[in-house]
Amino acid sequence: MRILGIDYGASKVGIAITDALGITAQGLETIMYKGNDKMLLRRLDEIMQEYEISTIVLGMPYNMNGTASERMEATEKFLHKLKCKYNKIQMETIDERLTTVAANKTLNLLEVNKRKKKQVEDTLAAVYILEMYMNKGKC
Repeated sequence: MRILGIDYGASKVGIAITDALGITAQGLETIMYKGNDKMLLRRLDEIMQEYEISTIVLGMPYNMNGTASERMEATEKFLHKLKCKYNKIQMETIDERLTTVAANKTLNLLEVNKRKKKQVEDTLAAVYILEMYMNKGKC
């Protein structure tokens, strides 16, 4: 059983997944959905069919001071849709503060060009969300 990590944005969603043994997190893709949740959920259906997912981890967008960000309401609505659609799958949330910043730092260190960076930054942020979740119980 695998764990799916999601970095939910306004027009792009980063997707990461654990390996079959649940040891590592790998970036799967960035879904360009431009705010169309039906299109996004259709692609998630395909991913759910392809992989045996036991848990979905959704990054929650908090401000640096711990308050809810502007994206929080939209993210909570999306979480509700996930819970309704995939009611047999465990749902978890995790504070995603600085995951996109960390992804950008990593991509800058790797000297990834600007165009490619836009394509993978959300996927890498989803990897960081998933890794934080996986490491949560190991402290």
